[in-house]
Amino acid sequence: MEHILQQMPIVLRSLNAGFLQTLKLFFVTGLGAIPLGLVIAFGSMSRFRPLSVLTRLVVWVVRGTPLMIQLLIIYYFPGIVLHRAIWGGGEAGRFLAAAIAFIFNYACYFSEIYRGGIQSVPAGQTEAGLVLGMTRPQIFFRVTLLQVVKRIVPPMSNEIITLVKDTALARIIALQEIIWAGQAFLRGSNGIAGALWPLFFTAVYYLIFNGVVTLALERLEKRLDYFR
Repeated sequence: MEHILQQMPIVLRSLNAGFLQTLKLFFVTGLGAIPLGLVIAFGSMSRFRPLSVLTRLVVWVVRGTPLMIQLLIIYYFPGIVLHRAIWGGGEAGRFLAAAIAFIFNYACYFSEIYRGGIQSVPAGQTEAGLVLGMTRPQIFFRVTLLQVVKRIVPPMSNEIITLVKDTALARIIALQEIIWAGQAFLRGSNGIAGALWPLFFTAVYYLIFNGVVTLALERLEKRLDYFR
């Protein structure tokens, strides 16, 4: 126990740095994937058939393959084909590749949630809006979108909580997120080797982070109760 207490400051410093990287990847993914998912949803619902078919094919491929494989392809494939590292070197390059992979992957999942939410709003509301002289964009943003937000919060919440845990997959391209930081003490980092207990601490970080995200999403859902 005394030995662990001596190692604690070193381990916590490393875990905190890894957790900041995890937080950064989480927020960048959310900021990119939420609006991009809406754009992809519009593409899949487009009346221009080639666009809708192509969009749905891309969504099917992304949702049907593991995120880990997508990370590896996005990070390594351009370098193999172009014979140069387009992402740049070091941690910044790995983070950029991971962020792009996560944003595109989660945007495809979000797009299906958006599409289901939009299509669940009765078509009669659009027709009523048109009769009242509103344009389709006005109907969407003033009538449909607010109802869609209420309907998609529960499934979006599940995906966002999954995102918290999926950030750990970024270590496959050596992005030094929190699990990478904890695992480093098994391999030998900062003079500490064969230490398993830092990995248990990473689980505590995830539990607390997920708890905060869950509470925030529950509050959002309650604020939208007026649609019931």
